[in-house]
Amino acid sequence: MFSCSSFNEFVLLGFADTQELRLLHFSLFLGIYLAAFLGNSLIITAIACDHRLHTPMYFFLFNLSLLDLGSISTTVPKSMANSLWNTRTISYSGCAAQVFLFVFFISAEYYLLTVMAYDRFVAICRPLHYGTLMGSRACAKMAAAAWASGFLHAVLHTANTFSVTFCQGNVVEQFFCEIPQILKLSCSDSYLREVGVIVVSICFALGCFVFIVLSYVQIFTAVLRIPSEQGRHKAFSMCLPHLAVVSLFLSTSFFAYLKPHSASSTLLDLAVAILYSMLPPAVNPLIYSMRNKELRDALKKLIQLVLVQQQ
Repeated sequence: MFSCSSFNEFVLLGFADTQELRLLHFSLFLGIYLAAFLGNSLIITAIACDHRLHTPMYFFLFNLSLLDLGSISTTVPKSMANSLWNTRTISYSGCAAQVFLFVFFISAEYYLLTVMAYDRFVAICRPLHYGTLMGSRACAKMAAAAWASGFLHAVLHTANTFSVTFCQGNVVEQFFCEIPQILKLSCSDSYLREVGVIVVSICFALGCFVFIVLSYVQIFTAVLRIPSEQGRHKAFSMCLPHLAVVSLFLSTSFFAYLKPHSASSTLLDLAVAILYSMLPPAVNPLIYSMRNKELRDALKKLIQLVLVQQQ
């Protein structure tokens, strides 16, 4: 029998036993991490340095890139270090910190995406009131509310997860400390404590989802009423990157946590975790830069400036 007081570390899932495969895992994760780090860092720097991008839409994109950087930096570097040094352990406090930070960044990102849907709704459906409704103070308050909501969500989940008694050992069948895998180690009666928190989280998640869907129903209705084709194209270009990011975030998250328990396996759980924890942070900068000329121009200007300074 194990309890939270009988061990001071968890054992994470190892990707391979041979050095060659461990190096392959390290290289793949390093490539994805560098792509996410470089893409999000460029967007953050471009928005901060270009005064033309100091608008509500880019302010929220700035925050989204910060959250993406935080979420992937919470899990991937530790997994890479474990492969490089041929170890699988993470301290009890380190695991708790990883759970807290990952839930914090992911939750705050979801709330921020909901706020960004409201921003797009006001821009398309209430353009005459955009300056009033989306002023700098209002944007700061909405972004702060997203970060604060993520923080409270993370505190609640972390406190409930690590207040349970662990009876099934300390081996987490995942490459990072994922709450569902940790709860598999708990006693059956202790697991019930987390059920209430999960129900509350689902209610908030559904509320945000319904808000995003209703916002886009009204957005597309308004766009289709625009008489000029150029106006419709411009409106769609404003909304499609955000809609693509929301779809990617929700599809990977829903598949991870709503897949049938009977279909669960270590390999499938691992693949899904990689999908929802690493794919959005790496792909989001590409989605926003592909269809946004202002952002592409700012990125080109930033890259040219860096190259000139190096010569």
